[in-house]
Amino acid sequence: LFISLSGTPYQPVIEALGNYPQKKFYNVSKLGGTKYDTLPYSIRVLFESSVRNCDGFLVKETDAMNILDWKTKQNNVEVPFCPARVVLQDFTGIPAMVDFAAMREAVRNAGGDPVKVNPACPADLTVDHSLQIDFSKCAIQNAPNPGGGDSQKAVAKLSPLKVQPRKVPCRGQTGCKGPCGAAEPSRSSGQFSAQIENTPILCPFHLQPVPEPETVLKNQEMEFGRNRERLQFFKWSSKVFKNISIIPPETGMAHQVNLEYLSRVVFEVKDFLYPDSVVGTDSHMTMVNGLGVLGWGVGGIETEAVMLGMPVTLTLPEVVGCELTGTASPLATSIDIVLSITKQLRQADVAGKFVEFFGSGVSQLSVADRTTIANMCPEYGAILSFFPVDNVTLRHLKHTGFDKARLEVIEAYLKAVKLFRNDESSSGEPEYSQVVQISLSSIIPYVSGPKRSQDRVAINNMKSDFQACLNEKSGVKGFQIAAEKQNDVVPVQYEGNEYQLSHGCVVIAAVISCTNNCNPSVMLAAGLLAKKAVEAGLVVKPYIRTSLSPGSGMVTHYLSSSGVLPYLSKLGFEVVGYGCSTCVGNTAPLPEAIRNAIKQGDIVACGVLSGTKNFEGRLCDCVRANYLASPPLVVAYAIAGTVRIDLETEPLGTGINGKSIYLRDIWPTRKELHTVEEECVISSMFKELKERMEKGNKRWNLLEAPESTLFPWDLKSTYIRCPSFFEKLAKEPVLPQPIENAHVLLYLGDSVTTDHISPAGSIARSSAAAKYLTNKGLTPREFNSYGARRGNDAVMTRGTFANIKLLNKFIGKPAPKTIHFPSGQTLDVFEAAELYQKEGIPVIILAGKKYGLGSSRDWAAKGPFLLGVKAVLAESYEKVHRSQLIGIGIAPLQFLPGENPTTLGLTGREQFSILFPQELSPGMTLDIKTSTGKAFSAVALFENDMELTLYKYGGSLNFVARRFL
Repeated sequence: LFISLSGTPYQPVIEALGNYPQKKFYNVSKLGGTKYDTLPYSIRVLFESSVRNCDGFLVKETDAMNILDWKTKQNNVEVPFCPARVVLQDFTGIPAMVDFAAMREAVRNAGGDPVKVNPACPADLTVDHSLQIDFSKCAIQNAPNPGGGDSQKAVAKLSPLKVQPRKVPCRGQTGCKGPCGAAEPSRSSGQFSAQIENTPILCPFHLQPVPEPETVLKNQEMEFGRNRERLQFFKWSSKVFKNISIIPPETGMAHQVNLEYLSRVVFEVKDFLYPDSVVGTDSHMTMVNGLGVLGWGVGGIETEAVMLGMPVTLTLPEVVGCELTGTASPLATSIDIVLSITKQLRQADVAGKFVEFFGSGVSQLSVADRTTIANMCPEYGAILSFFPVDNVTLRHLKHTGFDKARLEVIEAYLKAVKLFRNDESSSGEPEYSQVVQISLSSIIPYVSGPKRSQDRVAINNMKSDFQACLNEKSGVKGFQIAAEKQNDVVPVQYEGNEYQLSHGCVVIAAVISCTNNCNPSVMLAAGLLAKKAVEAGLVVKPYIRTSLSPGSGMVTHYLSSSGVLPYLSKLGFEVVGYGCSTCVGNTAPLPEAIRNAIKQGDIVACGVLSGTKNFEGRLCDCVRANYLASPPLVVAYAIAGTVRIDLETEPLGTGINGKSIYLRDIWPTRKELHTVEEECVISSMFKELKERMEKGNKRWNLLEAPESTLFPWDLKSTYIRCPSFFEKLAKEPVLPQPIENAHVLLYLGDSVTTDHISPAGSIARSSAAAKYLTNKGLTPREFNSYGARRGNDAVMTRGTFANIKLLNKFIGKPAPKTIHFPSGQTLDVFEAAELYQKEGIPVIILAGKKYGLGSSRDWAAKGPFLLGVKAVLAESYEKVHRSQLIGIGIAPLQFLPGENPTTLGLTGREQFSILFPQELSPGMTLDIKTSTGKAFSAVALFENDMELTLYKYGGSLNFVARRFL
């Protein structure tokens, strides 16, 4: 390969690294003449991987040649990519590990050695999606939802830590002004030096560790209690599988842990160097590209294949160069920059492409800013958004605990292979497919909503935009409220006081620091705004469901050491725990009085959160409008109590002495933020956090788990079940079978998200999944969430298409229902699918544009497969979801350009027959006939031979399992 690329047999295959002769690497920068120097940095990483992993089978010489010829081959060829590692979070990680356990069982049953079934690629699984907010504001506001049998006893058994009273004296401090939180706190400017054990909470007076609030401990106990079976399974996995590590609960969120702890930037294995790269079971894995680590989200099915040594296959992408210039306004936070870039890149049509940033504005962005921008690329459709390593990156790594020697090796290696960006010179920039120019100076504060993250609303237009949403017909923005009812007010009694709810009232306000708000500056801005608000006499109404969910202990650390945490708590934003909560629908129910008032008045109530997802009904079924905002704006809207306010001209509320307080009065300046950030976000925080991760926590350390080679499945378990994906495991592939006389299970429209297909939130009491759990002896209090039960295929299959906002054209209104045509009955989707399977009738799905939009979610493919879906026929697909369908064995078919069910005169009530030829080829057109005599064609969206092979084998799981036979 090197001879072919260099043109000379004397080119060395492996070189020594300058002043470090013991360090070796492939110097790919010397290959291909000047072609390499013009490649985008992200493509150079793909090229290095193809050279290093070239084995003539999974990665061929022609693959490396094609990547080197990127300029002419982009969009025309498929190339393999072997990432350096894999990251999973528990919602998508548990089905992956359950599949591994089931694969061991299947291989054993087929005569193979189950011990050989292990990840071949290093994998890290972070248990971060189990947290639910049962307790907030240090009070038991709702009956806890323990989940799974006698969980209260399980809580006691698993929780050696006793709940501590909220107000306790500082340890050994004689000069304390009283119990922590009892007096007016002040910010200390001293260096923090205390050793943190299992709690990051610090006394605001002298920065000494104190016990965590009752809220955190109670939520942690509930998390370990309700998820005991899942956690025991994870611990078993960590013991028996090689090459995988489990990051226990209460450590942090996968995205942030990946940034702060798991990322190497440059991998070093036995003195051999190569670029760090990663794929993960979450579409927001792209966040790590802000650190110069190439990575993106794929489905759990593809991730499992990578873990077993197979490459990810992708179309050699176009690379859009995004040139950043200028400096952002002082009022514009990172999320404002993110949402502005999101909109502009979406308009630039970067879907399915790489985005790579360059220009003078890049050097003005911190790594936290860059990761914030990179995180949102799934929302504008890009595969990833890459920031090459530069001096800003190296300074960040120095502050986060990388030692001098390691940094020198990283810098020397990246410069040797020309993966280091010179931020002091604009000469020699790579060539790009196209260039998009964005001026940071033009960016002003925005929020996003009320139903989609791409719908931005300028702060000064918020009031009028919400009014327009009330007037608009029901759809992507509108709520269709009659004009005479738009000013309705519903009085409600709560905690002895009367309040009034109206359209636009805020009932959920969640400050979340994961993904696009991990940037310390925006979290500190929220804290400083809260401080100024409290000092001015402003308050938050008690019925608003407020919460503060830090992405890791580090966030609580710097909020506490800066002295702003008590002020956030004063306004109700108290730490509820460490893990995904509001974003994935894990918010506790609103107070009953508030829920009843909202329903009684048909009020369009609002949620405001600093997260990434705001699909309608995601936070709570009675909260129709959801806005994404920066953390300080979440606090501001919570104080105002409504989104029907002009924050520039109207006061947030009345402060001390009856004075009107405006947003401009309490908004922190950039200088204030910079000063606090320098004092509080220091290298010791990362050091302490890493020690905390490596040490684990007492609950996890005391948790018992089996150590057997095969997992001892508990037939009574409602959390962990051996799935049925390997029932037809065979050594040879089968020819694609025709789909004959298939009924349409669902007739869907445009922008059907993975949330519609496979919900992650709470299990509705009337759903098919609820009926199953009830029959297993569980009460509604014990249902937990769909995300928590992803290890049980029976629950997840019943939860498929169970979203209350699913709009099936057969039904005509949002409901998780469909029609079983042979009987004419209107049934739950699962019940209809079950009847079709009993009758031996195959089913397909009709859909519009962008089917599978949203977060990568493997059960959005596995669920339909187990429902008996043989094919999806849509106008277009979200790329990751299309590959997931193939990976499980469902054929993704696409209408020809300009055609759809309406233009073809289809009602969906016909039966469809689809013929697959014996020799399939990528992009082949298939003939489809209906029972009414209509005939038309559709494209089979298999992009390469590997996808065709996976489909013939019945999906990637069966393909990989056969390798062990």
